[in-house]
Amino acid sequence: MSTVKSALAHKSGALIHVRSTDMVVEALRKMRDNRVRSVLVIDDEVLVGIVTQGDCAIKVLLPGLDAKRTPVSQVMTSKPVTVKPDDRLQGCMAMMAARGFRHLPVLDAGKVVGVISIGDVVKDIIRDLEHNVDDLMGYIMKDGPGG
Repeated sequence: MSTVKSALAHKSGALIHVRSTDMVVEALRKMRDNRVRSVLVIDDEVLVGIVTQGDCAIKVLLPGLDAKRTPVSQVMTSKPVTVKPDDRLQGCMAMMAARGFRHLPVLDAGKVVGVISIGDVVKDIIRDLEHNVDDLMGYIMKDGPGG
């Protein structure tokens, strides 16, 4: 299995983020517009949290709060668990499964460089499987017995 860095290389687009002082409605707009389920919370280039659609639903919608008047800081997960570019995706997958995470911010020397999701890990597994199938087909077709 690959590293976080290789998974990030397959992703496109800029880092999606909000400030902790932004209202929840802004975080939801960014999620909608970018077709993502979470956004990082970054203040002065420092990761301070992460907010997900689930956070917004459970902490804003259910209690009847107004997303236009509720700051992200009130609903975000502060000090999220992070990973580094050289970390193995297998370890990230195990952590996500064990702790119920779907998104992990990626820090390189303290600077935010991306986010990996459980979907990114699954896509990496699929790429590995496709590569293995191609290798096996090549062996069977030309390198194998009678080939």
